Amino acid sequence: MDNGWKKAGLIGLGTVLGALLTLNFSAVAQREAKLPIPYEDLQLLSAVFGKIKSDYVEPVSDEKLIREAINGMVHGLDPHSDFLDANAFKELQVSTQGKFGGLGIEVGIEDGVVRVVSPIEDTPAFRAGIKSGDLIVKIDDTATRGMPLSKAVEKMRGKPGTEVVLTIFRKGVDQPFDVTLVREEINVKSVRAKMLEPGYGYVRVRNFQERTGEDLAKALRDFYKQGELKGLVLDVRSDPGGLLNQAVAVSSAFLPKDALVVYTDGRTPDARMRLTASRENYVRGRGEDYLRDLPPGVKKVPMVVLVDGGTASASEIVAGALQDHKRATVIGASTFGKGSVQTILPLGNNAGLKLTTARYFTPSGRSIQAKGIEPDVFVDDGRDTSNRIREANLERHLETGKGEAGAKPSGAAVKPAPAPDAAKDNKEPQGATPPRFEFGAPEDFQLKQAMNHLKGEPVIASVRETAAASTQPAEAKPVAK
Repeated sequence: MDNGWKKAGLIGLGTVLGALLTLNFSAVAQREAKLPIPYEDLQLLSAVFGKIKSDYVEPVSDEKLIREAINGMVHGLDPHSDFLDANAFKELQVSTQGKFGGLGIEVGIEDGVVRVVSPIEDTPAFRAGIKSGDLIVKIDDTATRGMPLSKAVEKMRGKPGTEVVLTIFRKGVDQPFDVTLVREEINVKSVRAKMLEPGYGYVRVRNFQERTGEDLAKALRDFYKQGELKGLVLDVRSDPGGLLNQAVAVSSAFLPKDALVVYTDGRTPDARMRLTASRENYVRGRGEDYLRDLPPGVKKVPMVVLVDGGTASASEIVAGALQDHKRATVIGASTFGKGSVQTILPLGNNAGLKLTTARYFTPSGRSIQAKGIEPDVFVDDGRDTSNRIREANLERHLETGKGEAGAKPSGAAVKPAPAPDAAKDNKEPQGATPPRFEFGAPEDFQLKQAMNHLKGEPVIASVRETAAASTQPAEAKPVAK
């Protein structure tokens, strides 16, 4: 038995070492040659590998054990790092192009369970009432606890017209409930623009894809064909982020040439960058500079950036840059707080590693990580955010990091009184799917306050004040101009 165990251990150790070499750990060892190889820890890993191979109740393939060991190693780092097998690597590339078959949900991992970051507007998930903060505990009949994020995404995506059943756990609802969704071709247009009234434009950025900067530039040119703008609202509420270079592009559209947009700090030289409003930081390769001929008024038009608790990552970079340069007034609620950069590192066999390699900082040196962007003017639109998860709530989230973490945002922030806990006072019935809030609609309270700000009229801090004013003769008290 001892000989058999030793043999299994040696085989396991050889397999593990081979996998590490496949994943380019040899390159890391060369770059950090001073670090000793953790031989004793590898022996422990080999021992566990061997015991599972010899004693587990059912046979387990080497491939499965190695894959799960890698997943555990990566998922133990932070909520955003992930190992991407060939299918997941392909899906990631597809998602940045904005077209795929699926449900329309941005998801992450919380405590080993799939968590909804944000439903994408005008998709099956959005129309079915899926909410930010919902936990997807089952996909069809498969529990998601412990499931790699890439596997969960793979199970939710599929051929348009096919059904999938999600079992949802929602704060404030006593029991999990099922939602049946029909997959569609999700063709997410990241930029939506319209003229609110003569002279006032509205641009909503849903997420940051490969063409976001180009689409924004086209929308701005279309506005100015109708005449000079008096004001502009840039809406990044519930925008989960996306490509870093596109965040630089959107910021660069409104900032002076070569103004600092964001800088990053990490352990490797490639992770330490200063990204400015210049062509090489948002155009890949020899592509055309689509911001070159923007109307001059774009750089000076009074602006409001609308944010909320779902504003994350790339959209926080934009809000922070425009706020620091005093180019726009940020209105809404505190943002998500994802201030880290994930780099896609290609590995062998068409696989990849999505690895957190840096924290990013606003031009003034503020770290967004686990803190978010504080708006210049707080405006509560009455939405129930009691189940809203932020970066600071996620297990193993990165700490703030160095930088001027305590720096205050520009402008005079006015905080409304805290809202009552709607989950306690008014629980939703099981499986309820209330009408979705539509950004940019006529009843959009925060957008109305953004327009008030641009016109120099009083800004009301909470929709509750408006409701109270409608039942009392007293006039609602304005809180900011």
